[in-house]
This record gives sequence, C-alpha cells and structure tokens, in this order.
Amino acid sequence: MHHGRLQRPPLLAPRPEATATPADVPGPLRSRRVLPLPALPLAALALAALALAACAEDDALPEEPPTLPIPDHFPAPRIPASNPWTPERAELGRGLFHDTRLSGNGTQSCASCHHQERGFTDDLPRAVGSTGELHPRRSMALANVAWARTLNWANPLVTTLEEQALIPIFGDHPVELGMAGRERELLDRLRAEPWYRERFAAAFPDDDDPFTVANLVRALAAFQRTLISADSPVDRFLYQGDFDAISPAARRGMELFFSERLECFHCHGGFNFSDSVDHDGQAFGGAAFHVNALYNIDGQGGYPAPNTGVHEVTGRDEDMGRFKAPSLRNVAVRAPYMHDGSVPTLDDVIDHYAAGGRTVPDGPNAGIGADNPNRSLFVPGFLLSDDEREDLLAFLHALTDDAFLTDPRHARPEDLPPFDGTAP
Repeated sequence: MHHGRLQRPPLLAPRPEATATPADVPGPLRSRRVLPLPALPLAALALAALALAACAEDDALPEEPPTLPIPDHFPAPRIPASNPWTPERAELGRGLFHDTRLSGNGTQSCASCHHQERGFTDDLPRAVGSTGELHPRRSMALANVAWARTLNWANPLVTTLEEQALIPIFGDHPVELGMAGRERELLDRLRAEPWYRERFAAAFPDDDDPFTVANLVRALAAFQRTLISADSPVDRFLYQGDFDAISPAARRGMELFFSERLECFHCHGGFNFSDSVDHDGQAFGGAAFHVNALYNIDGQGGYPAPNTGVHEVTGRDEDMGRFKAPSLRNVAVRAPYMHDGSVPTLDDVIDHYAAGGRTVPDGPNAGIGADNPNRSLFVPGFLLSDDEREDLLAFLHALTDDAFLTDPRHARPEDLPPFDGTAP
C-alpha cells in the first residue's frame, strides 16, 4: 500500500503456496535439538501426562476476539478501540440499517438511499430525505467504507463511521431521517421490539442498558465495515491469477487507466481505486480532495452554492470546488455521477475528463471548467480514439462485483418485523 499519492498497482501473478523450509524457521528454533526422553515407568508417564493436561486447562489462553474478515489483498482497516468489531454488533447494525424505525415518520431507512444492487447508493442525482427535502448532494456509495479516510463528499472533519452515522439520523440541515431531538423516542421504538431486545443484549453484553445512541451508531458502523467489495473481475485478474477474468478490451482499458496520459490512477488508484483511504499501520497521507473542474461559474473557479466543496466547511478560497475522489468499485451501476449527480453516464464522465473540465454553455452555472484556475494537475485533458474509449469503458465495467451486489448477508434480515408506526 502506497502512502501519500497512490501509485499504479502491480499486475500480480498468482502467489505460490507458502511452505515452511528450514530457512523459514526462526534461528533459535532451527538450532534447538530434540533430546530423547529418559526411560520412565509407564505409570509415571501417565501421571505426568495427566498433570500436564490439568496445567494446560488451567493455563489455557483466553479465546481470541473475533475479527472482521477481510480479503487477502486488502490491508487491515483501522477500527476504533472503543468499538471492537463483533459479528453480533454487525448483525444488529444490519437490522438497524434496513429499518424505517430510524426515521421520524417511519418512511425511510439508511437503505432507502443506499441500495445494495447499486453499490449502496441510489439512482437520484440528489438525495431526498424522509420529509421530502431535496439534498444538495447525492448519496455516496458505501462499498469498502471501512477503509475510507473521510466519510462525506467534502467534509474533512468526519473521519469515523460512528461519527458519520449520527449525521443522517439526527442532522437537520438537511433533514435526512429526521430524528433530531427525538433520541428517547427512537430508543423506545427499538426497545419495544423483541428482535432488538435480543440483539442489543448480545451485541453489548456488558451494558446494564444497551439501548443507547452510542451503541446504536456502533452497531451501524460494525455492519458498514462488512460491506466489502473485493471480487470484481479486475480483482480476480490482478490478485487471484485468473488471467481470463477480464477481456482483452478491459486489459487495454486498464493500461489506459493507469497511464500518465490519462492520469486516472493518481486519484483513483490503490486497492480501493481511490486516494482517500486509511488503514491500520498507515503513517502518512492526509485527507485527499480535488478540484476536477466540473464548474467555473465566475471565471475564477467558483462552484454553485451550497456545493462549494471543502470551502463550505473551511471558508478558505483555496478550498473552493475541492471534493473527495470516491472509489470506482461498482462504478458502472452507480449512475448518475459527481457530487451533484449532474453527469448522467460513464461516457459523459469520460467526456468531462477528456476535455480537462466541463463546459456549461448557459444558465446560472455557465462556465468553462477547463479554464478553472484551481483545476487539479491530474485533470489535464486527453484525446481518445473510439476504440480506446470502448476499452476504457470495458475496464470500468470490469470493476463491478456482482457477488457483493447480491450478497444476502448485506440485505434486510428476513426475521426483522417491519415497523407499523404504532410502537412508541
């Protein structure tokens, strides 16, 4: 894993099975001689064996805590010590994620804006909250959020899933699930359902009363850390040695994608095809946000309010138009594109980057993106032949992980009773 700017990943051949040879054994163990046992009476040997067995029972090591299963070609995610991952917390979080009990009027759940078949986003240009309020940005995809350095399009301050989960539930600008000021009501709704009484107790067995907002967001975060997409045809080609996993066109498209000519990999490289990643042991690399020249409404790099990027948080001119580069995993099923859903298709995305920025010919957002003075150096523009465009599209489609999009372990629990709105 590269630190700072992510570089082009190697084309990995299949890894040979690890075998232990004398050279693999640590030096002290290699030099240790095995001495024969002295001759002892059979009864003495039996008593010794019983004594050793008793000691083994007394000195047994404590059971290892469960760990989040991760792919071999992924680094370990950074999980807060305050929320160690357990399958019980993840299962509780799965129910919460799919439950309309989490919205004030009982009409929406997290899954209402994060559909599994679309990579845990939706098909709307901009999200719509439970009260019908139109949001300024579209719903972000959730695949591999366990490795996300930041959790929003343009907010460098939200860096954990636990923090992020509070925003859609209790935020009021905009209203998403609409539970601001109704924390007790929400917890009473959950406590009234036997499904939750059993699972909150299992997930937080040391708590006298496990029904707390803190535990609710811990469980949601634990579930979201299981949303791992790592079995696309590109994964099988690069990391599993399946050289027939992608087509010749997709291979050519991959070469284009990772070329200095197109520059895509600078912002969409690494194991998650994004430069905004974090993982256990990573020592360097800050939150990455970029100006991709989608707008230039005033000729000075302006973006239409309120979508001014990191600038909306910091107020600094140099942050105008800076947004996170999302992962490209499952990108082919996630249209429309960009933070405001203003680019309808992948073909249009390629047009945008080939031009070095989008031109909006008229209207309040008119401007020539290629002239944006804050445009990233990695959006220089490029020329593609028709065949090269098809190759690049073939590669982007090969990032689709069909198993992830249909995995029943991420779907609503079948035994979770629906919310009828009559509970507290």
